[in-house]
Amino acid sequence: MLTVLRLAARLPLRWYHAIGGWLGWVVYWSSPRYSAQLRQNLRASGVWSNEAHYRQLLRNAIVESGRQGIEILPLWFRRRERVCRLVRSCRGEEAVLDAYREGRGVILLTPHLGCFEISAIYAAERFPITVLYRPPHIGWLDRIITAGRGSGQEKLAPANTKGVRMLFKALKSGEAIGVLPDQVPGAGEGVWVDFFGRPAYTMTLIGRLWEALQPAVFVAVARRLTGGQGYEIEVERVEGELSGEAGAARMNTVIESMVRRYPEQYLWSYNRFKHPAGAPLPPKTNEPGGR
Repeated sequence: MLTVLRLAARLPLRWYHAIGGWLGWVVYWSSPRYSAQLRQNLRASGVWSNEAHYRQLLRNAIVESGRQGIEILPLWFRRRERVCRLVRSCRGEEAVLDAYREGRGVILLTPHLGCFEISAIYAAERFPITVLYRPPHIGWLDRIITAGRGSGQEKLAPANTKGVRMLFKALKSGEAIGVLPDQVPGAGEGVWVDFFGRPAYTMTLIGRLWEALQPAVFVAVARRLTGGQGYEIEVERVEGELSGEAGAARMNTVIESMVRRYPEQYLWSYNRFKHPAGAPLPPKTNEPGGR
């Protein structure tokens, strides 16, 4: 299977993005639950200015979601140096390299925006990076993910106690880690803070790592270019404390700011506002008469 995937990865990126745009519509029309969630999250975000703008963003988001799902094939199964050539520019790269040279450790926050996969790949060509990921329940799928992601200077840390120890060790050694900051954590691992005006259970892991080791923290977004031309990465430093509820709220504010720049490339279908089993209820549901 890996051999087949590596052969398929040789196709031009524009082919993948063309096929991905079509698949985005197939998934949208075939899954009422998926399409309803995408529409609801986009509608509630308020990133659109009027109804026509909302409709245009919706169409673009459907296409971009499909592209995001299929572009992992060339990114995971091509040679890393060839993948990195797809990055046409990286604004803010020097600031990250300077922070890495200081030896304090670097946290790269890569939200579900644009092509977050290529940000870690590009970083791993410059310094060691340990990336937090959630292993799938299907064994053969996990083997494909680890074969595609875990190569070169990129290490994979499972989203469990062992993985957290790996992140801590990497930062303590002055290395970098990568985390999806808008991924919903498990019960007891987050706090309810606003994200686009709605309570979202948000991880406190970043704050705990920051409080313990004081690493440099950046948010990185790889914007998908039209016509399969590649990607442009933007990196910005996250200033201020990140511990506790206030820190989680600050992190969400930074992510919101990036999403507002490229709202069509955010994964609005992701169930960002779900209530993890065992977690406390959102603030509004605890209030008398709350939803």
